[in-house]
Amino acid sequence: MSDFDDINARGLVLVGCGRMGGAMLKGWLARGLEPGAVTVIDPKLAPEWQDRGLRVNADLPENPAVLVLAVKPQMMKDALGEVPRLDETLVVSVAAGTTIATYESAFPDAPVIRVMPNTPAAIGKGISAMIGNVRATDAHLDLAETLMRAVGRVVRLESEDQMNAVTGLSGSGPAYVFHMIEAMAKAGEAQGLSPDLALELARMTVAGAGALAIDADEDPGILRENVTSPGGTTAAGLNVLMDPDTGLPPLMARTVAAATERGRELGNDSK
Repeated sequence: MSDFDDINARGLVLVGCGRMGGAMLKGWLARGLEPGAVTVIDPKLAPEWQDRGLRVNADLPENPAVLVLAVKPQMMKDALGEVPRLDETLVVSVAAGTTIATYESAFPDAPVIRVMPNTPAAIGKGISAMIGNVRATDAHLDLAETLMRAVGRVVRLESEDQMNAVTGLSGSGPAYVFHMIEAMAKAGEAQGLSPDLALELARMTVAGAGALAIDADEDPGILRENVTSPGGTTAAGLNVLMDPDTGLPPLMARTVAAATERGRELGNDSK
């Protein structure tokens, strides 16, 4: 028995099949979702999704199990205007900033679940946070979690107020890490390494440290201490990086706060 039996019977509608929507679709198909059960609404659908057995820009099924909205927040109003009222359908949104109240205006009687994944979902290594409205039952939440587990881990929030902070931390977070790789590589170049070598060292250091942090399942502070000898090279570097006034902690606090605030602004714009 597949986790997607009910969806295969009733259908799933995916509005927007860009990078995130495409990553989710790949994961679902790999885990038993039948292509013929999927209706994709995207006027600019990438060629890779043509001739895959999907229902492309076709009429929506009468009573689909799930409607997944995977368009950019700035395009959400237009997307909602194109979708008919679906009161018996679970509505799942992966758009940053757009509030549950916005979806409830469009689908007054529908269960709604907001999800914030991040870009490592493209390789099945994402982390998604989700929260449902009052009409979303445990069964609805379990179904949404099943969908999102196709692209990584899933956590459940206690309130929608937490979603902007999730967006600022994990939703936008991959870009922060990519920039850190850039900065580490440039710093290596400044110390005499070739650009290619510095970039390879920076990439693998970040990737390896991240994998170790997950595999070891220990507090990151303990992992940091494990590789820091008193008076050694790592300690010298950390003295700079951990400075309470000029180091990474205050910078990261301002970074996440700025992204969180922008999430709030997007939410207000969507109302």
